[in-house]
Parts: sequence; structure tokens; C-alpha cells
Amino acid sequence: MTSPDPSSAPRTRRDARAARDASAAQTRADAAAAREAVPDAAVKPRSPHFMPHIQGLRAIAVLLVVVYHFWPGRLTGGYIGVDVFFVISGFLITGQLVRQLERTDRIALPSFYAKRARRLLPAAILVLIFSSLATLFIMPLSALTENVREILASTFYVENWALALNSVDYLAASNEASLVQHYWSLSLEEQFYLFWPLLLLGASVVGMRFMNRRRWPALFIVLGVVGVGSFVFSVLFTASDPAPAYFVTFTRLWEFAVGAALAMLPRLRPTRAWLSNLLGYAGIVVVLACGVLFTAATPFPGYMAALPVLGTAAIIVSHHREHWYDAGRVLSFRPVAFVGDISYSLYLWHWPLIVIAPYVPFWGLSTAHRVALFVFCFVLAWLTKRFVEDPARRWRFLAEARPRRTMLWVVGAMAVSSLFIGTTLAVQQPKYDAEAATLQQTVADPPECFGAASGPTNGLAPIDPRCDNPALADEIVPSPGFGNADRPSNSDCLSTLNDSTVRDCTFGAVDDPNAPQIALIGDSHAYALIDPFIRMAEQHGWRLTTYLKGGCAWSTDPLPGDDAFTRSCDTWRESLTADLAAHAPFDAVFTAALVDRSIEGSDSAEAAAQKGFEEAWAPVLAAGTPIVTVVDNPAWEDDPNKCLRTSSPADCVEPRSEGLASFDPVASAARALAGSGSDVTLLDFSDTYCTAEECQAVIGGANVYRDPDHLTKTFALTLQPFLASAMAAAVAR
Repeated sequence: MTSPDPSSAPRTRRDARAARDASAAQTRADAAAAREAVPDAAVKPRSPHFMPHIQGLRAIAVLLVVVYHFWPGRLTGGYIGVDVFFVISGFLITGQLVRQLERTDRIALPSFYAKRARRLLPAAILVLIFSSLATLFIMPLSALTENVREILASTFYVENWALALNSVDYLAASNEASLVQHYWSLSLEEQFYLFWPLLLLGASVVGMRFMNRRRWPALFIVLGVVGVGSFVFSVLFTASDPAPAYFVTFTRLWEFAVGAALAMLPRLRPTRAWLSNLLGYAGIVVVLACGVLFTAATPFPGYMAALPVLGTAAIIVSHHREHWYDAGRVLSFRPVAFVGDISYSLYLWHWPLIVIAPYVPFWGLSTAHRVALFVFCFVLAWLTKRFVEDPARRWRFLAEARPRRTMLWVVGAMAVSSLFIGTTLAVQQPKYDAEAATLQQTVADPPECFGAASGPTNGLAPIDPRCDNPALADEIVPSPGFGNADRPSNSDCLSTLNDSTVRDCTFGAVDDPNAPQIALIGDSHAYALIDPFIRMAEQHGWRLTTYLKGGCAWSTDPLPGDDAFTRSCDTWRESLTADLAAHAPFDAVFTAALVDRSIEGSDSAEAAAQKGFEEAWAPVLAAGTPIVTVVDNPAWEDDPNKCLRTSSPADCVEPRSEGLASFDPVASAARALAGSGSDVTLLDFSDTYCTAEECQAVIGGANVYRDPDHLTKTFALTLQPFLASAMAAAVAR
């Protein structure tokens, strides 16, 4: 028997390997030749699992969001479009992952993440770079901090958490939104894409190894736990703290889980055309009705989110396309599908363009400008889809390489975005600091006739008629680009949103038991005056105690609704009443409140609002404490700082009849109580804010407003002499 040649087996394996390599090389060459000869669209045909009507559903979702952002008063519930996207993502991604599990018993995680990155990151980074440049060249300095923080958070897909943490800040909530606030939903989706494959893979392994190779029960258990747990958490958290609940990942996972259930239960898709159409059209009606009927007061994303989510699910399962009137066919019509095709880029671009528009010279957000910008968003979205999204997906350098090359590219792209926003910060921060220093100097040593000192104020002004300083004719302090940043100090003294804690801060002669005691009580309009009150307490030797809650006036008139904020306001008011009763009588109390203009014209609502203030003040007046209050300052339709950046102060005015409220319940309560003999003083600065015809954005060189209805800290400080005079007289009584 002949012994085998010991070198023959290795040589055979080497030959076989060489043959396979040659065959693979030939296949790649054939594919390359085919790509050169055939258009790109034919190289990679639609997946056999592609469902055309999903593109129509995407179109509905993105149009809901975009129209809502362009015309929020016309489509008050358009925000539910993102929830439609969440269900679609859960359906498509889970279907893709489950099919891979069925074929290979595994999930190729690196390949999955690389494909997601090539699909989503290029356009997202492009818009982030654009937003960085807009922050550098277009946006006001006051927006620097928010934009830098949120562009960085969006770059690393944690914007939803950044907003959730920031949503507890009432001041931040009242500010203009950042350029990339809409990235919160993209961040949430990316977080889902990151952990969901791991969860499915883990469940599959557990099912195969520890449940007698029963993969599907394990997958459904995970789906049920995640979906039900997230829904319960969403309902409870939305009821207790709706602001952060809107953004956090855990309150939305159940929406992805609903889409995942559709992918894992294909039998849910009806085989009968009539049933498919019933579900499809009913789903469309439900989703559109939610977009029209939901409002900012709708508890969301709690149990009410189930309506658009289930409506979306019904649309997804309506896949019949045999007749032109089938729901699936209607959603597949080319114009509708086109909007669905560009939906991602359309979502990315529309929001920063809306935010930037008011700051572009000779532009704005008039009806004609909104329509033109709306159309431009579609053009820009198509260009991005055509020249960024699609080429990036097919870029051979990444698509034909191992996933790690794509991941390295991801790191590089994020680094580039970070570099742009870092450069913007480096350039703008010194300007921001210089503006802050100039403002501080002006406030410390104001020029003659600055701010409220320029005109008659409630008969208390030292100069009548108006004081005139020609040097202030062209001054705007703080500058329009910095006005939004000129906020009151001591924000920790303001209870915000759903915080019902009574934060009784003390200032001035805190350690002097014999010092006259005054109190500042009210909502954010009272808080706007905290700085002049702190100064007068320090100068006059008073002990100042503040009781402040944003959006919650010192009144017994209940707020409408039964949401978490309303309950927190009720609790705060009860605690305030108890604290005031337990406290030794103050020597004087000052209060202010934002006028609720929604009650104007309703005799019963106006009477109830006035009575609410009278009842709240009654115990303090009964204890012998004088109360000083003020007519509310004008409110503007839009932030006047936007106008001031592109126009002269003479052109940035609001008609007096629209700026000043026709009914002010605080003023009415003060007049009624004073008329009945109670010690109530009403200050009226209306003639300082407004001439006989119009309200001004700049008074005596001082920029009056930091947003449509809150005073800048700078202007509030110019009211100090008049506030101090009234308070001193009250303390003396």
C-alpha cells in the first residue's frame, strides 16, 4: 500500500481556495461591468419586501409635522407625525432583523449598523454643519449657548435627552427653539436602532439554548415586556411630568413595539380587499383627525398616543393594491410616494429654515414668505436626496468594504460636525462675553433718561413730560442679538412647570430681625422684576422674600384642565396660602401676573378671574398688609428682537389696542378692592410702554422685551425708582 504524499492535501486545499478566489474576483468584475452598463436604479432593485404604500404613510407623517411647524395654529396636532414614523421604523427594522434571524440564525450587527449609518448620517451631518454656520453668521448671540449645546447633542444622537433635561427649565421652555430641536426624534430612533437588534439577538439565543430551540416565544416575550412596560411608563410619566416625558426614550418604545408586532405577526395582514381597505381608510382618517383635533393641551405621549399609533398600524396592514381605489394603491400614487421618498431630508431641513427665516434681512414669516419657504423646503429635500442620501448609500468605498470602514467614517463625520460647532463657539463666545460686559456696565451706571426714566410713569416719574437724551437715539441696550439672553437672576427661586415646591428665597437684610419685611409674589411676570426688588431691598434695608412659580398667578381662580401642571399650580397655591398664614404679617407685598387673554370677551370668565385675585389677597389685606400691584406689560405677537435685528426701532411697534390687554383681572381686582377701602396700590406703566397709538420695543435706548411678553432684566431695573417709591410708601403705612 502506497503512503500518501504528505504535501498533497494542503496543496489541494490551496488550489481549491485559489479557485474560489478567482471565481469571486470574476463575479466582482462582472458586477462592476454591469454597474457601468446599467443605470444605478437598475443595479439595486427594490427589495422584494418593499411595500409601496409605506412611502405614502411616510408622506402623511412628514406633512403633518412640516405643516404643523409652518402653521401651528392651523394644524394643532401635527406633532403626531413623529409617532407615525416611530411605528414605521419599528415595523421595517424588526421585519429586516427577523428575516435575517430566520435565514441565518444570527444578526450581522456590524453590517446592520453600517447600513443604518450610511442611510441616515450623511444628510443629518450636512444639516448640522449648515446649522453651525447659521449660528455663526445669522442667528443672534443670545441663541449661541442653546444652539451649540443642542448641535453637539444632535451630532451624537442624544438630543432627546438634552431636551428632556432642559424641559424642566421654565425660562428655557419659553425661549425660541434651537436650530436642531427637531433632532430629538432622530436621536430617539437611533437609540432604538442601537439596542433593538441586541435585544432581539439576545432573546433568540435564550430561546434556542434554554427554551428547547423555541425562538419565537422568546421574541414575543421580549416584545411584550418592552411594549407593555413602555406604555405603562408613558401613561404614568406623562401624567406626572409631561415636559420631559415627551422626549425621553422610554415613553416612546411601545410605539416601535407596535410596529415590531406587525412585522412579527404577518397573519395580521388581511387577505380580503374589503377588510384591507376598511383598515387603511379608517387608519388614514384616525391619523389625520388626530392631527387636526389634538392640541398642546392633549396629554401626550400618554394614552392619547394610542390613537395615532393604532391608526398607523391599520394603514400598514392595508397592503392591497389591485384597484386604483384601494388604500394601498392610493398611498402608492407617484406624487404621494415622491413626498415619502424625500421625507427624511424634508424633515431635516424644514425646521432650521423656519427658525432662521425671521433673522434674514427683508425676509420673515409672513404668509407669502411661509408659502415660498414651504416650497423651497421640498426643493432642498429633493436635492439632498438626489445628491447626498442616495450616493452615500451606494458609495463603493464604504458599501463594498467591511463595516468597520463605515464606522470609522461615522467617527470622522461626527468629528467634522463637532469641529464646525467648536469653531463657531470659539468665534462667537468672545462676542457674547463682550456684550455681557457692556450690558453689565450700562446697567451699573445707566445714562440719563435711560429706559423707564425717559417718560411719565404712573404719576411717579421725576420728569414730566418725557425726558430726552439725544445720545440714546440710536442705542439699543441690550442689543437685539443679545436681548433674549437678558434674563432675571436667581432662577432657582422660580418653581417651574410641574414643580409645586414653594421656593421662598430671601434677600436684603436677612439677618436683621427688625428690618421691614416685603414679599414678591406671582408668576414669571413677577419674577421678571426680581432684580429691581433685590436691589431696593439691599438699598433700603428691607428683608425681601419671594414666592414665584412660572405660569401660576397668586389667585384662587383654577386653571383649565386637569393636567400635571394644573395640579402642581393648585398645590403650590395651597402651600403658599399656608406659608403666608404662618408667616408674621409682611410690611408690604408686591404681586404681578401675566394676563390670560383667552378670557377676554367672556363676562363670566373675566368676573371669575377678578374674583380669584380678590379672594387670594383677602387674608393678607385682613392682616393689615398693604398690597402693591401693577397693570401687566404689553404682549407682542412675535419677539420684537427679531424685528429689531433687521429694522429700526421706529418700525418695530405693536398697536396699543393689541399690545395692552382689554381686560386685566389684576388691575380690576386692585381697583375694586381700593374702591372698597382696602390698602391696594395699582401702578400703571402703560404710558411708558406705549404712546397713544403704539407700543414700543425700545424705550429710552433700553430694549424692553426678551421675548413676546417678558421684560429684559435691563429694562426691569429702570423701573426700580418707581417700584421703590410705591413700596416705601406702603411700608410706611
